[in-house]
Formats: sequence, structure tokens, C-alpha cells
Amino acid sequence: MTRGREIFAVVPVKGTIEAKSRLGPDYPVEFRRALAQAMLEDVLAALGAVKELAGVIVVTVDALARATAERFGARVFEDGARDGHTGAVVAAGRRLAIEGRAGMLTVPGDIPLITADEVSRLFAAHGEAPAFSIVPAHDRRGSNAILMTPPDAVPLAFGNDSFLPHLDAARRIGIEPAIVPLPGIGLDIDNGPDLSLLMQRPSPTHTWALLAARGLVAPWSRGRGASTKGRP
Repeated sequence: MTRGREIFAVVPVKGTIEAKSRLGPDYPVEFRRALAQAMLEDVLAALGAVKELAGVIVVTVDALARATAERFGARVFEDGARDGHTGAVVAAGRRLAIEGRAGMLTVPGDIPLITADEVSRLFAAHGEAPAFSIVPAHDRRGSNAILMTPPDAVPLAFGNDSFLPHLDAARRIGIEPAIVPLPGIGLDIDNGPDLSLLMQRPSPTHTWALLAARGLVAPWSRGRGASTKGRP
């Protein structure tokens, strides 16, 4: 099992203007921006409680995301922030390697059900360096968390179908990946069906509170049943 101290979490965040565009016309821009913000807060809150991590880094050039990161005590990198999810994570991994850090955990900013306990379970499954551990998306297509030591151990390329290519990338350099399914981390919110799944899983999160405030689900404090009435 690998302990942190010198392992940092990296969260790439796009600008709020294009936040969650794949939710489409059913959800107005203002709601999509608020949703992205709430999910980022949930991710940063969970990562901040992970004892195995030395710290958290948000890769962004967005002013609101920067302010949120600073409020949660995270460092902010701008290197690669304009180069998409892959560019942001690769740049952060390269910088951590130059700094001599032991490893990197990377997660997206749209997995509101992530918990510190799940992250610790990922660490528990991680082997001695060089090592590569991965949490697949709920559909087993995407890569929702990657923990690797050292921080640039395996070339990364994120996308809708990155899970199997990431396994292949690790194996090509002689590392057998540890696959760790985790339900909270596994649910990333990219589209309407993803959001519907989230609405069926009540949680004491900023995201659930936002959905309840918009009348989309029952408030957490009043019960655990979810509703899909109305639109934001």
C-alpha cells in the first residue's frame, strides 16, 4: 500500500462559460454553471479530508474555479489549463515529477459523490512504485480516477472511452494496473442520463442541496426519496 505525503490530487477544471454543455437545452446555462460549481466544491471537500494526500491542485484559468480552489486550500496551476482535460493533467504530472513528488491522483471536478473513504480505498489497492491504479466510470468506458507513482509513470489520454486504452498504456510499459470500481467516484455527471442517476442517490452534498433548491429532488434533511419534478 502506498502512503501519500508526497502524492498530490490534480483536478482539471474548464471555464464556467462552457460548463456542462452536454446537458443540453433541458438545463439553462445558469443552472449548468451552478451545478459545475457545486460538484467542484464536493470534490475538493472530499479530497481535503484524505489523509493519504499531501495536497490538492486545481488546474484552471477560470476565475471562479480559482477562487473556489483557494477557499478549499488547494494550489492552482495554469500550465496546460487551455489544452483540455488531458493537457491539464499531463502538464500537472510533469510539473510534479520535476518537483520530485512521489505520485499523482487525478480526478475530474464532476464526481459529486466522491468520498474520502473511497479515495483511501484506492490508495489501499495501490502497489509499490511504479504503479498504476484506476477507477472506471460507471459505464466502464471513462477513467474517473487515476493514481500513479511516479506522477508521470504512464502516458494519459482522457475521453469518453479512455478506460481500456489506459489499461493498455500501463501494460505496454510493464505495469499491471489495479482496477478499483468505486460507486461514488464512478458517477461523473456529463449528460442528462448521468444527472438522472445522481437524482436517484440522495447525498449530503452541495450538489444535492442545489438540486433540492431547484425543486428537482427532495431536500436531504426531509428524506431520502428523489423526485424529478420541474426544471431548474
